[in-house]
Amino acid sequence: MGTTVVKHGASKLRRLLDGKVLAGFAGSTADAVALFTRFERKLEEFHGQLERAAVELATDWRMEKTLRQLEALLVVADAKTSFLLSGTGDVIAPDEGVLAVGSGGPYAAAAARALLLHSALDAPTIVKEALVIAASIDVYTNDTIRVETLP
Repeated sequence: MGTTVVKHGASKLRRLLDGKVLAGFAGSTADAVALFTRFERKLEEFHGQLERAAVELATDWRMEKTLRQLEALLVVADAKTSFLLSGTGDVIAPDEGVLAVGSGGPYAAAAARALLLHSALDAPTIVKEALVIAASIDVYTNDTIRVETLP
């Protein structure tokens, strides 16, 4: 909250669509929860089609007056693909398969890319190590890490 850590174990991830989709956020928690709810409705409306649901949410987020006020970034992923969503209508699929958001996002993304290129580590280990590196650089990055995987 501002410059104070209120809860070290806060989870910024949510499983959607019976656990087939992971969604994470950076920014305001209340705004992100509202977006998670909207995104889950879009997933149901478009029968689990992640890309279509992402595009539709980003469009609504950009166009609807009440949604435009929400301050958050979302990362959504299923077993095949992932996207970064923003309130400006962005739906970005990563070139290298790595997405990270938040104040430590650039550090985590850089570390993950390096580990992907120069190690034989599995994905969950790369995620954990990249977050540990980001947390050692950025004071706002939580070092209480729980890695979630998709089947």
